[in-house]
Amino acid sequence: MRVGIVGVGWFGFQPEVVDYSFREMMFKAAQRAYEDAGGLDPRSEVDAFVSCQEDFWEGISIADEFAPDPVGGAMKSVYTVTGDGLQCVGQAYMMIRSGLFDVVIVESHGKPSDVETLNEVVFTATDPISLRPLGLENVHALAALEARAYMSKFGVAEEHLEAVVEKAHKAGVKNQRAVYASPGKSRSATPVVAEPLREADIAKFVDAAVVVVLASERVAKRYNDTPVWVDGVWWSTEFSSLEFHDWAFPLHAREAADGAYTQAKIADPYKEVDFAEVDNRYSFKELQHIEALRLAPRGTAKDLLADGAFCPGGRLPVNLSGGALAEGVPFEVHGLARLSYAVGVMRGEVKAEVDKAETAVVHSWRGIPTATSVVAVLRI
Repeated sequence: MRVGIVGVGWFGFQPEVVDYSFREMMFKAAQRAYEDAGGLDPRSEVDAFVSCQEDFWEGISIADEFAPDPVGGAMKSVYTVTGDGLQCVGQAYMMIRSGLFDVVIVESHGKPSDVETLNEVVFTATDPISLRPLGLENVHALAALEARAYMSKFGVAEEHLEAVVEKAHKAGVKNQRAVYASPGKSRSATPVVAEPLREADIAKFVDAAVVVVLASERVAKRYNDTPVWVDGVWWSTEFSSLEFHDWAFPLHAREAADGAYTQAKIADPYKEVDFAEVDNRYSFKELQHIEALRLAPRGTAKDLLADGAFCPGGRLPVNLSGGALAEGVPFEVHGLARLSYAVGVMRGEVKAEVDKAETAVVHSWRGIPTATSVVAVLRI
């Protein structure tokens, strides 16, 4: 049984959403998703709801208590996942494939603007014995170590990071959600945050909520004439202790991609995938993740990017949205942000420079200090 995306709604994607609480943002996104799904009634037509959030980001213990009401799930089956929104899609996918559910709602929201001690919150996720006592003042130092390891091993120069940043901002101009898009932005003109990373290499945060409606093949066309099918979704977590994981290559992204490709029966991603939305919350991560997703051999993403292969209109456009560098990172919503943009391109609602939009791969990483990736394969 196939699982289809029949409705998508989003709200926010602003540096600070002042006039709405996170619950109101969820409500707005849900309204739009249900309208997109042909006016679906969440009270009578939905079998279950899945919400992806994290108590630390919310600043509220047992924050999932706030999940049901804003999306119409009060007194119904509501499941919560402490992970990226794309992991929720994986949960919904399994629920529908079980045959016990026909319609499942996936929701994720984030208000980074409410968090006053972000550095401290992130460090609560690090190893309490080997890393947290270091008391690093800059959380991006962890990403900088990965960047240096990757760049040294595969001959990636700062000019290659410049190319990623330039591509992201140019592409972002055509994305209405890309509030940080700044064509002509010079990476070298921005200050160093943690060598080799400059300010332009690091995505800023953004407040947002995204809701996605998934349905089984037997009912999908009741809600949408052109469902976008989820033909594979997989996630993987590498070693939880940073000192034991591969700093130069994200094995978690490779494992997640291989699992999703196996489900979707994709043998050669570079030839079979039409475009990709990958996590680029750090510029070097776009190159890393392209290679981890087998869209380029290890160490060659920089060269293919220079040749235009991953640019809009290229052989395999990557991040037509501009990705997180242009759009921002809304905490656990990031995977759904990448997914919702890909769905828009595949439906033809987003005018993008891509030769074909029949098969897409979507990727998200939970960010520093995690080693968790999720990959989904979409077809239309």
